[in-house]
Amino acid sequence: MVSQNVRILFIPRSLLIILMIAFRLLALFFLLFAFPLLSNAQSDALSFRLDDLDGNAISLELNPNSHLTVVCFIGTECPLAKLYSSRLDKLAKKFVSVDFIAVSSNQQDSVADLRGFRERFEVSIPIVKDADNVVADKFGAERTPEVFLVDENLRILYRGRIDDQYQPGIAKANPTRDDLMIAISERLSNHEISVPQTTVDGCLIGRIKTKEKNSSVNFSNQISRILQNHCMECHREGELAPMELSSFDEVVGWSDMILEVIDEQRMPPWHADPAHGEFTNERRMTTAEKQMLRDWVAAGTPEGNPEDLPKAKNFGIQSEWRLPREPDLIVDMSEAALEIPALGVLDYHYFVADPGFEKDTWVTAAEIIPGDRGVVHHSICFIRPPDGADMRSAGWLAAFVPGQKPPTYDPKQGRLIPAGSKLVFQQHYTTNGRATEDVTRIGLVFGNEELIERQLLTIIAMDQDFVIKAGEPSTDVPGTFEKLPKAGELLGISPHMHFRGKSFTLEATFSQANLVERDTTLLSVPNYDFNWQHIYEFKNPIPLREIKSLNFTATFDNSSANPANPDPSRPVLWGDQTNEEMAVAFAFVVIPRDLSSQKNRQSRPDSPEVLSKATDFTVDYLRQHDADGNGVVSFSEATAAVRDYGFRSLDLDRNGELSKEEIRRLALNHFRKKLAGD
Repeated sequence: MVSQNVRILFIPRSLLIILMIAFRLLALFFLLFAFPLLSNAQSDALSFRLDDLDGNAISLELNPNSHLTVVCFIGTECPLAKLYSSRLDKLAKKFVSVDFIAVSSNQQDSVADLRGFRERFEVSIPIVKDADNVVADKFGAERTPEVFLVDENLRILYRGRIDDQYQPGIAKANPTRDDLMIAISERLSNHEISVPQTTVDGCLIGRIKTKEKNSSVNFSNQISRILQNHCMECHREGELAPMELSSFDEVVGWSDMILEVIDEQRMPPWHADPAHGEFTNERRMTTAEKQMLRDWVAAGTPEGNPEDLPKAKNFGIQSEWRLPREPDLIVDMSEAALEIPALGVLDYHYFVADPGFEKDTWVTAAEIIPGDRGVVHHSICFIRPPDGADMRSAGWLAAFVPGQKPPTYDPKQGRLIPAGSKLVFQQHYTTNGRATEDVTRIGLVFGNEELIERQLLTIIAMDQDFVIKAGEPSTDVPGTFEKLPKAGELLGISPHMHFRGKSFTLEATFSQANLVERDTTLLSVPNYDFNWQHIYEFKNPIPLREIKSLNFTATFDNSSANPANPDPSRPVLWGDQTNEEMAVAFAFVVIPRDLSSQKNRQSRPDSPEVLSKATDFTVDYLRQHDADGNGVVSFSEATAAVRDYGFRSLDLDRNGELSKEEIRRLALNHFRKKLAGD
């Protein structure tokens, strides 16, 4: 029943058909025109027009006749941006029909900084300064180097990384996927882009923040002191860190990045588990300091009153050396500089220097300074004594490795360099995107012989006989310190593994002579990082007479879950190269000086019989094994038994070959023991 108050509207059939057709046409109009207009309006929001470093107008605009464009966000101090600058230039030369624009949105990057970056890394693509983060905000860019591939309608076709070769602290020999190159090639071939987005590793863009006027936390009063105490040791001019954190103008642009690395416990660099052991050189921020940094960033990074800034901290003598005084002797690794290419993975290099030590010399402090810190991953200087000298003096003298401070200075203890000794430099280089050259040096501070009471020694424990299976996430390799002297003290430990290193534990068993209750776990490093090889210096040195045994466990991750793993598909053996592995621990000990017995050992001449037998053995060994006749026995020329079990212990200067001098020294030690009835 229909209510009388309701009118039924009857529409003629012909009119209804007309209306339906009209609605369909209207819908088609929106489909063909309105949607593209909305899409273009959204894409047009990406357009910008800025001047490059030479004053030329560079624009990104809607243009149906335009090319593909790659927009890359860069930072002058970001390590990954440095590495990829030349890669970006090569892609621009490869794809000449594609436009490339580099954009700096970091507030801490000045135009002068960008010009220096362009010159240093030979960047030929245009660079523009995004002064107020406008372009970065339009694209939603977060990190450097992040790239965006856009078409002629300014639609984003690909965003993410350039390729997967480099990550923070990780450098593969070659990329496994060239993401940007693949995306460009697929688009130019009219194919769908197979991977339109990837994760970017790099530095957060230093955006400008709105500052709170009444914040109780500011840079001048609190943050500067935190950074001075925990960061500026490395983050200052001339040091290893990639950026300076010594002024507000520098720090403010890195504030988000500082907070990220602190929250992720990447900085300050320290990897010992606080549940085991106390260390004099520990790097840790307090919970209160971390919260203060968070509050400062949340408040927009206010500067405060510059008059409240702390006095400059003295990080050592007022020179390039972090030594108690200017060195008495500086030794270069070589007379000629070593040329380092822009890219690639380099083998270890070894250099033998003869400083001309005419008498026994005590060294109380030593420091290695690379010629170019940007490419020297580590440098270790070894003492190579002459024949007949006390072999306890052989080995480690000093090291330059990531995150390692110079050991604590004590004028009453030092390392003995016997007369006639040479210095061997082991150099490990990592490329950083630009060609350079290096001459690494060591500075030595000599001790007063009359004051020396204790001799510093470095004792090595290692296991060379291991196999880490392909894809294995956790492989334990044990090691034992075989010959710890009973006199003296254990000062510290430095573990050493390569990219598959996962964790490290040092365990001790104590004798009944131990009068102090001690944790048997002396050191635990649950997350080993190859890029930060610390000497863990015990706050309270441990008397060696109390240690019954000292053992370590090095654990390796050879699975694909390890982002630093060069190749999880193959098993891994011992080797010097970083794509191989090492299970090593260096124990730093100090023993009482025993000058009279040392002099007796050094002055006791070998008998003519021993010398003759050693010479005959050396000549015969070279005749049998020196296949190419170059006067040395290389690793490949040695017998399988020597390669597997003894090559490294014989190769005193770690240069991958046995010299005539090293073979003769081995023979002398053998015949001395035989003559003594040992």
